Amino acid sequence: MRKQLLFIVITLLAVGCNNQPQKAESEAIVYEPGTRRMERAGDLSQIQTQADYYRYIDTYWDKFDFDADSLVVAYDTIDLCEAMASYVMFIEPQRADSLMRALMKRAERSRPVLQFFSTITEMVLHDPNSPLRNDEYYIPVLETLAESPLLDEYERMIPAYDLEICKLNRINHIANNFEYTVYNGRKATMHSIESDYLIVMLNNPGCPMCREITEQIEASPMLNELQELDRLKILAIYPDTDIDAWRDYQPNMPKRWISGYDADLVISRERLYNLRAIPALYLLDSEKRVMVKDGTDVSYIEYMIAQNEALR
Repeated sequence: MRKQLLFIVITLLAVGCNNQPQKAESEAIVYEPGTRRMERAGDLSQIQTQADYYRYIDTYWDKFDFDADSLVVAYDTIDLCEAMASYVMFIEPQRADSLMRALMKRAERSRPVLQFFSTITEMVLHDPNSPLRNDEYYIPVLETLAESPLLDEYERMIPAYDLEICKLNRINHIANNFEYTVYNGRKATMHSIESDYLIVMLNNPGCPMCREITEQIEASPMLNELQELDRLKILAIYPDTDIDAWRDYQPNMPKRWISGYDADLVISRERLYNLRAIPALYLLDSEKRVMVKDGTDVSYIEYMIAQNEALR
C-alpha cells in the first residue's frame, strides 16, 4: 500500500513538474521595444548539397513571429536588417521575385508587420547608400505594398511611385535614350554612340564621390585597354541646372570621355533615370541594353564586362 502511495505521489509530482514549463511557454514573453532578435532557421555550416541550400532558404524566416501584430516593434531593426541582408545575398536572381513576393505575403498578416518589413526591405534594397541596393529584388516588395488592402489609398501612393522609378532601365532592357549637349554646344543622343560597351555616368561637378569613381575608372587596366581599342566609351552626364559650374569643372574631366549636360532637363522632367542618388553608373552593351544599373562599384562593372567577354 505504501509503495502504491509513493508511486502516486511521484507520478503527481512528475505531472506537476511537466505542467510547469507548459504554463511558462503559454505565457507570452514580454520584450522591450527594439530588444527582440530573430532566431535564424537552419545552420549555414550544415549546407552540403543543393537540397540543403534550398531548405535553408525556404525555411529562413520560419522563426520570425509573423503574428506579432503591434508587438513587432519589439524586434531589433538593425538585427532584422542584417537578417534581410544575409537573406538577399543568398537568393539566386531567378528566384528573387517569387521569394521576395512570398515573404511580403507572409508579412501581410497585419498592418504593423507589413510596415515593419516595408522599412527593413527599403533600408537594405532601396537606400542609395546600401551596398545591396537592388531594384529587381525590390520590385516584388513594392508591388505587394502598392496592392495591399492593409494600406489606404494614400499610403499605397508612395510604393506605387517608387515602383515606377524602379522599373526604369531594368537589367537586360534597352536604356532610355536622351539628348545631351557638349562644351562646344554640339548635341547628340546617347543611343547614337557606337561601341561594344558604354558607361553612362550621371554626375555633378565637384562631387567628391564622382571624382573618386572617375579616378577608379581611369586607373582600371581593363577599362583603359577597352577605350584604347575603341570598344568602350564613357559618357558623363550632368542632369541639373548650374551649367556655369559644369563648364568650370570641364578641365578636370578625362579627355577621352564624352562630357555633356542635359540642356532641357528632359532626364529629370520625364523621369528617364533615377536621380535619387548621384553618382550613378550604367553599363550598356552594344545594343544599349542595361548590364549594370545605378551602380557605384567600378570592379563590378569590370566583372560584368569580363563575364560578357567570356561568352563572345
